[in-house]
Amino acid sequence: MPLSEPYSIAYETVTRAENVFLRLRTDSGIVGCGCAAPDEKITGETASQVLGVLQEEAPAFLVGADPLLLTKLLESIRAPLAANPSARAAVDMALYDILGKVAGLPLWQILGGYRESIRTSITVGIQAVDATVAKARELIGRGFTSLKIKGGVSLEEDVERVLKVREAVGPEIELRFDANQGFTVEQSISFVEATASAQLELLEQPVARAQLEALEKVTRGVSIPVMADESLMSLRDAFRLARGEMVDMVNIKLMKVGGISDALQINSVALSAGLESMVGCMDEAGLAIAAGLHFALSRPNVYYADLDGHLDLLNDPTRDAVILRNGILYPTGKPGIGFDIPEA
Repeated sequence: MPLSEPYSIAYETVTRAENVFLRLRTDSGIVGCGCAAPDEKITGETASQVLGVLQEEAPAFLVGADPLLLTKLLESIRAPLAANPSARAAVDMALYDILGKVAGLPLWQILGGYRESIRTSITVGIQAVDATVAKARELIGRGFTSLKIKGGVSLEEDVERVLKVREAVGPEIELRFDANQGFTVEQSISFVEATASAQLELLEQPVARAQLEALEKVTRGVSIPVMADESLMSLRDAFRLARGEMVDMVNIKLMKVGGISDALQINSVALSAGLESMVGCMDEAGLAIAAGLHFALSRPNVYYADLDGHLDLLNDPTRDAVILRNGILYPTGKPGIGFDIPEA
């Protein structure tokens, strides 16, 4: 799927996205739908690799099995698909979709049913300052009230971008900043100090994913909450981050962690450590966004959502899997994830 508007982050420019859709058919006629959004730099997968393991590896564990034995099935594919978290996420979604359809309930209610909708931020990629300000104004005009500004390439330009955007959108709009691993500790601290008047809500993944000590130094050295994104890929990562009090917040993405089941476990670790959670996304079709939304609606400490990965995808057959009104996301209200992938 090409993007209607390419965007840049600290380490790449994105012009298109490849997703792999999955159907699990049951002998009772119920079909579970899932979606994988691999990213070679983040999940370590390509779309062809995901397609391969779903066609060649997963059937040995799934075909003929009871789909309601969800935990058993997900554990059975954990080792064979260990290097393919987005492929596991697709299977996970499809099994949860079946569960919801059997129960006749939307998935968010089955998972916990805490809230009925959630506000999402929308991302402004790296571009010239004037273009950033113009894009911010456009998004506010479309009803969004929370903006995530990307940076991490030029400290000076990042500071100017944030200050100019705040000036343009006023004090009521939430501003978040994501450096996508582009800063050092010193740059992170300087950035937060220089943008203090903009009242940023949070600073996301300021340093390289493996530099956990540096991440901790930033957290202890700045006055706003620091969020881990690329540093959080698994339940073990969540435990390490929480145990060391290295961050204030975590960004849980289904594609990174392997699906809803693992996301729930990671979120429990965050809750026990007093960390706030955000559900985020990759360049995901609407179906995958819907799965993330159901997770977010089910848990009280998932305070934030960054579920905008589908908005610029052209030819997304599952675009209507979520409902967006004035920056607020709603599920469709149908059983399971709430959307069936159209037959080709």
